[in-house]
Amino acid sequence: MFLKHLRVPFALSFRPFHVEPRNIVGDDVQERVSSEAAALSSRVHYYGRLTASSDRLLVPPDHVIPSPEDIYIYSPLGTAFKVQGGDSTAKNPSIVTIFAIWNTMMGTSILSMPWGIKQAGFTLGIIIIVLMGLLTLYCCYRVLKSTKSIPYVDTSDWEFPDVCKYYFGGFGKWSSLVFSLVSLIGAMVVYWVLMSNFLFNTGKFIYSECFFSPPFLICSANSTGQVFDLWWSKTNTIPFYLIVLLLPLLNFRSASFFARFTFLGTLSVVYLIFLVTYKAIRLGFHLDFHWFDSSTFFVPEFRSLFPQLTGVLTLAFFIHNCIITLMKNNKHQENNVRDLSLAYLLVGITYLYVGVLIFAAFPSPPLSKECIEPNFLDNFPSSDVLVFVARACLLFQMTTVYPLLGYLVRVQLMGQLFGDHYPSFLHVFILNILVVGAGVLMARFYPNIGSIIRYSGALCGLALVFVLPSLIHLTSLNRRGELRWPSAVFHGFLVLLGVANLFGQFFM
Repeated sequence: MFLKHLRVPFALSFRPFHVEPRNIVGDDVQERVSSEAAALSSRVHYYGRLTASSDRLLVPPDHVIPSPEDIYIYSPLGTAFKVQGGDSTAKNPSIVTIFAIWNTMMGTSILSMPWGIKQAGFTLGIIIIVLMGLLTLYCCYRVLKSTKSIPYVDTSDWEFPDVCKYYFGGFGKWSSLVFSLVSLIGAMVVYWVLMSNFLFNTGKFIYSECFFSPPFLICSANSTGQVFDLWWSKTNTIPFYLIVLLLPLLNFRSASFFARFTFLGTLSVVYLIFLVTYKAIRLGFHLDFHWFDSSTFFVPEFRSLFPQLTGVLTLAFFIHNCIITLMKNNKHQENNVRDLSLAYLLVGITYLYVGVLIFAAFPSPPLSKECIEPNFLDNFPSSDVLVFVARACLLFQMTTVYPLLGYLVRVQLMGQLFGDHYPSFLHVFILNILVVGAGVLMARFYPNIGSIIRYSGALCGLALVFVLPSLIHLTSLNRRGELRWPSAVFHGFLVLLGVANLFGQFFM
């Protein structure tokens, strides 16, 4: 999920990911000269194409490498963070690293947690969230350690696709690229569906304030007025209205302008936690334990639909293709494993908090737990002011992050196919039409974010979470003559879990 990295001499302590430094989030938000940044990037990319990462004969000379104040790392959320070079005192302390991982991992999946618990059953859902958190943490640990197991090669500036290429050649490189694109495009589709939803409910809030007052909680959407519904429909019109706003933004040559707004992601999650807490206090808990049989208002504690939750969680805990870069700037590298574990613990607690509270507080009776929507905000009427604020904030945040995701798709795909992330306006426009078209089609015909998340999560997670980290670890052990049957059995089991997780989305 990162921009193509630049090869640097082993003597340099920083690993640059050069982005056009316009409106950078960091120590300095001043404008910098775009033409100079572009020329510098082109020169270093030129040297990067002359040699493989293990060849030190044709590395870029020092005068070509950006100075430390001009080196940034581009996060999956679109924020450009300054890479601190030189001594370790300038790097991030553990607390900053932990919350950076938490902030990066938090996404749209949090809205589907109550629905996922409902699909699996309350008790089984809690167990699955804990187990999936542990499994994905271990696989992420294997990714983090993958560069350390390669002998006689400087891997200080490597990313996970480089490791895949080292062990599996072109197949490893392209498979990691394809599945990374699946996660990005899947996120863009989910964003389009959610933006259609939030824009629809924003208009409906204004309309409902003028004409009617719906109940405190709802099981399905209420009808407003015939003319209003004709021109303001969540599936028939709103997805097409968004094209006018978002398609032009995707064609910008640089997406760095939108990076300044990505802090809204953190604020949105914090506000959602406040909203969930407030609603739970006001509604109280409504639980009745039926272990295997359904009742009128409650679902069993253990349900056969649990793979739907595991698919959602695979994407919810997914950070594997960028964890190496996120941890490089940690001040105390010896604490990387501890900090990664604490970050996963924080993420898991957040998911459990939101999922459990909304499920437990959902008023049953009079409503059935089956009424919990894939986006739990849909269970609140459009006239709810607190929920309206949440939708409005999320709508604005997603409007700014969507072009950043599109930019990452363009950089990864166009960079590999044409060697240039902006080969021409026509190339970029065609790609954006295809990506936007996928979002419009899903918002029009299948606006179920829970299912979209679980399918894309299970697909990209199969390769980047379960299969590739396990196979790389087994291959490394085998080459060193250290492979033993317990490790082979355990990591083979992880691969089978990834395959079962994918197939379970289609049969459960």
